[in-house]
Amino acid sequence: MNVAFTFKNFDPSDHLKEYANTRFEKLEKFITNPDNTEMQVNLSVDKIRHIAEVLFSSDNIHISAYEASEDMYSTVDLVLAKLEVQLRRMRDKMRNHRRRDVAPARMDVISFTTEEEDNSEPTIVETDQFVPKPMAVDEAAMQLQTLDNEFLVFRNADTEAINVIYRRKNGDFGLIDPGY
Repeated sequence: MNVAFTFKNFDPSDHLKEYANTRFEKLEKFITNPDNTEMQVNLSVDKIRHIAEVLFSSDNIHISAYEASEDMYSTVDLVLAKLEVQLRRMRDKMRNHRRRDVAPARMDVISFTTEEEDNSEPTIVETDQFVPKPMAVDEAAMQLQTLDNEFLVFRNADTEAINVIYRRKNGDFGLIDPGY
């Protein structure tokens, strides 16, 4: 995590920089890619008010926090608490969004044998169970192009419904959307 400090109206001590660095390192547990994380910490003093403003940006997360008090060390702690609350809320929101109740889809392959008998029954030769992944229709079409299958069952990211995209004989794709 890259932390950049800006000081205004006071001379920073090495102890303050180290204290703030060690405190802000606690935020790494909330992010997945700490190497791609930038944090701008602006510390300033205005008469007796010690002000801390932090701009935090990582992959898809952009948050900021502002705090003021009479002591710079306590200001750093207060702004850290605000950032932790915001990051925890965003992490839980992302986890809950991904963790919806998803029932596994069952896929059966039926094969017909071409025998001379007229009363031949189709038999299930293979069964596969999987949890359909949420994705956009365009993404499902691209994935079906790379696969060797004739169809792909997926959860539509827009409607949250189970959809089937299949390959037509002319090379185009068809989409089955149950509409519920």
